[in-house]
Amino acid sequence: MSLQRTEPGDGASPFVELDRQTWSRLSAEITQPLDEADILRLRGLDDPLDLKEVSEVYLPLSRLLNLYVAAAGQLHAATTTFLGERTQRTPFVIGVAGSVAVGKSTTARILREMLRRWPDTPNVELITTDGFLYPNAELERRGLMQRKGFPESYDRRALLRFVSAVKGGAEEVRAPWYSHLTYDIVPEREVVVNRPDVLIVEGLNVLAPARPHRDGRAGLAVSDFFDFSIYVDAKTPSIEKWYVDRFLSLRGSAFAKPESYFHRYASLSDAEAIQTARDIWHRINEPNLIQNVLPTRGRARLVLSKDADHSIRRMLLRKT
Repeated sequence: MSLQRTEPGDGASPFVELDRQTWSRLSAEITQPLDEADILRLRGLDDPLDLKEVSEVYLPLSRLLNLYVAAAGQLHAATTTFLGERTQRTPFVIGVAGSVAVGKSTTARILREMLRRWPDTPNVELITTDGFLYPNAELERRGLMQRKGFPESYDRRALLRFVSAVKGGAEEVRAPWYSHLTYDIVPEREVVVNRPDVLIVEGLNVLAPARPHRDGRAGLAVSDFFDFSIYVDAKTPSIEKWYVDRFLSLRGSAFAKPESYFHRYASLSDAEAIQTARDIWHRINEPNLIQNVLPTRGRARLVLSKDADHSIRRMLLRKT
């Protein structure tokens, strides 16, 4: 375990840095609840996640989160005792952030399955912020289609209302449904969340700070409702390679479907597909990463840092 990580001019880091071997020991004697079939179902395209990584990385993480959930319950009990009230616990909310193609969706799905196996959190829901993107027609009207995924392409007020309602204990909260096939909101479908024990909110910008109101008043950020937050990190050249590899793989799957928004890319040669993917990356995804996503890394409670082979090699856990 390392406690010496520092940043130039910043003094000691607020994070404890652990390598994978040290981290893996923190799961004590917990039994691995997932099998190979679960991993194949949950991992993303071209993501080499395996049972070893789940055991060494996600099993300890699920134990840590279980401890946080228990601590939140104790704090709730103390507060209600002080107030002389009897109120239900509100859902424990976890934010998962990171770049396009870094594997944050896989992380969110694995955590959902792991946390569901703990006896005190059987009801775990996962919501992605894709559903809060403005519909394509609205993005076109605003001139934002080439900035899809940037903060201004989301209906942030709707996302705030959703997370606030869930955190406030609402019996049922609904969110828009997003199709990665059609690359748009599906008007006739919704995601329904019914008082979960844990809600995982996954998205590019979920750790972004609040924007001040025009009158100078402080605003609210989605992360203000998080009880725990995770940033999935990797070096930018590695993420670019993963994005290109995924683009190549999608030509023969999702892109090949006639109803796919990206069907026009299905017939590209390898060289054409690589050039197209790199162009999209450098025009849209890399600027968004550098300008908006990466600056939020230091706001996370836990940073999962990946090597070039997509494996998680070290963890930075905030001390307080």
